Amino acid sequence: MEILKSLIPHRLARMTLVAFLIQICALLGLIVVNLVPGGQHWAIGMTYLLIYALFFALVGKVCETEQVDDFSHWWRATFCGLTFSMGVYVSFFDTLSIFGWYLIIMGTFHYSEYFATAITNPCNLSTDSFLLNHSPAYHIAAVLSWTEFFLEWYFYPPLKAYKLISALGVIPVLGGEILRKVAMVHAGRSFSHIVQTEKREDHKLVTDGVFSIMRHPSYVGWFYWSIGTQIVLCNPVCVVAYAIVSWLFFNERTYLEEHTLLAFFQEEYEEYKQRVPSGLPFISGYPIQEEG
Repeated sequence: MEILKSLIPHRLARMTLVAFLIQICALLGLIVVNLVPGGQHWAIGMTYLLIYALFFALVGKVCETEQVDDFSHWWRATFCGLTFSMGVYVSFFDTLSIFGWYLIIMGTFHYSEYFATAITNPCNLSTDSFLLNHSPAYHIAAVLSWTEFFLEWYFYPPLKAYKLISALGVIPVLGGEILRKVAMVHAGRSFSHIVQTEKREDHKLVTDGVFSIMRHPSYVGWFYWSIGTQIVLCNPVCVVAYAIVSWLFFNERTYLEEHTLLAFFQEEYEEYKQRVPSGLPFISGYPIQEEG
């Protein structure tokens, strides 16, 4: 635990990372046992129970060491780890392998949002940082994508056999994920999941690094990540729907955020806006001429 403390100073980041990783180890252990020739179901079950016994023992030890009495962060990190692990397991099933890839992507994204916030901007860290409760629209979009996948998988299975197309979807997913996290790390305390209405004393306008190429790299990353998830699922309807809905969402979000940034930084942001594009296709943000 002391080594973990030295590597990851933030207490909640350490705890949730343990919860996330132990889920992965638990299910991976189950997979290994499953691959043993002539493996018995009772042996598989006992192995899984032993791994989870280790998990809860570790949870108790960490909570005792860290003096934790709130498990709200724990169970969300556990859920993300379980989603990732189930994705690994499902990816071994040929007809559902691409849905396994999707689960890996979702588990990674939601936990990495929390972990990146814990490392770079701990003052804003909360259970909302997982983005699991982002919005009702986000949940509806996810359910619709699952519905399309399983309807097409059941009625027209060949559509879900285009693994090359699914693999191509991993490119915008990885690219978007990396771009978003780079933006979060680079912005540090100036990054927030919520558009700020009041300027903090330590809030500064970040214009270097990836922000010198595009004004909203975190939005750009999420935009292409979301579309990429549907390419991974080979969901033709949701690829189009996600592109349209994501564009509308980020168009409005950019407009609102830039209105705030212009109020915070005035001429400094005006010059920055004129010099650097938003990065999002056909989205220009808040018109400067309307300010005031």
